[in-house]
Amino acid sequence: MRTLLFLAFISLIITSCQAPKELEYRDVRKLELKQLGFNQSAINFELVYFNPNKFGLDLKKVESDVYLDNIYLGKFQLDTLMRIPKNSEFILPSSINVDMQNLMKNAVQLMFKKEILIKAKGNVKIGKGGIFKTLPFTYEARQEINLFK
Repeated sequence: MRTLLFLAFISLIITSCQAPKELEYRDVRKLELKQLGFNQSAINFELVYFNPNKFGLDLKKVESDVYLDNIYLGKFQLDTLMRIPKNSEFILPSSINVDMQNLMKNAVQLMFKKEILIKAKGNVKIGKGGIFKTLPFTYEARQEINLFK
């Protein structure tokens, strides 16, 4: 009986310590220009993600550099504790500080494209039960754009 309880306890620990599945990107919503400047501008938006895990997670920090067609756009940062429910969509309130000088320097190159490669590379601090781990991530996706509708 003790051996059976011990094996059940060990299997419970092993299954609860599974590496979490990657969060799935779904959408961008509520894009808003918060501050416009010559050197730097701020854009607020909401990122919609899905947590495919059978357990909730805590997101503590996100830092990444964002690029449009390999042109540096700016730094994305989130430094707040956020609880992510299991098996559900969630909204990540976000903002990015845009390097306007670099963007303007490359605006013509980006303006006439029908599709832009959006790339983010950085780190995320995620955990469960107060134990956090910093993990690197890279996100790449092609986004259709049409400035001249």
